Amino acid sequence: MNQAIQFPDDESYDAERDAICFPVLVNGLRLNCAISSESLTSRFGEGEAMALFQHHRWDLEEEAEVAIRQEMTDDQGWIWLSPAR
Repeated sequence: MNQAIQFPDDESYDAERDAICFPVLVNGLRLNCAISSESLTSRFGEGEAMALFQHHRWDLEEEAEVAIRQEMTDDQGWIWLSPAR
């Protein structure tokens, strides 16, 4: 499947989800991606969630792109990046 995938610089912290949420455009349609603060800490060590996300942004976007291509959305259509394996 050939999809045009773009990640705008529009991430935000969602206190209700305790996660960094970031949009992705797939063939012009907006999807939501997220990674929990807990997952960020387990992967990259202690630190403020937004700073950890921004420092590792390219790796996380690459992982999100793989999940999008594998159509790994949840019931609400979100892509959630999981904790370190």
